[in-house]
Amino acid sequence: MASLGRRRGVPVNRERGVMAATDCYIVHEIYNGENAQDQFEYELEQALEAQYKYIVIEPTRIGDETARWIAVGNCLHKTAVLSGTACLLTPLSLPPEYSRYVALPAGALSVACAALYGISWQFDPCCKYQVEYDSQKLSRLPLHTLTSSTPVVLVRRDDIHRKRLHNTIALAALAYCAKKIYELYAV
Repeated sequence: MASLGRRRGVPVNRERGVMAATDCYIVHEIYNGENAQDQFEYELEQALEAQYKYIVIEPTRIGDETARWIAVGNCLHKTAVLSGTACLLTPLSLPPEYSRYVALPAGALSVACAALYGISWQFDPCCKYQVEYDSQKLSRLPLHTLTSSTPVVLVRRDDIHRKRLHNTIALAALAYCAKKIYELYAV
């Protein structure tokens, strides 16, 4: 049902955002045996490794666990960036005799969060996904086939820039802290 647009002669799809079947994977909540939870986890793992653009998780328990896992990773990322930025900007805004009391702990926190993210999340296929809350984007998904009223929807996003950002800021904070600690103990 594609027709030509009025203004530019560009093909327009009148059916809002019809999605290809290969873009979305649904982990259905179908209990057929005593190890159904293991089957849900296996299906989710396979979908993550297959790198689907959207993954819809119907089972409440595994959906909530996945959403919490992603939220913790996001919190570590944001904490690393914000505390590293605070470490680097504090010397510009506070007098030198007070700045080290804020900058050094903030720098240590940034390095610790970036290291923990790198160890725990960097190689996890789940770190490439974010929980989708935008109702306009969710309306394009085949959610009408679900039995659950509150599925968790994951969308795949490229995270190379965010990793570079928090690693760069954490390394700069580490360098600043190492320099300040050296100055404190060398004098």
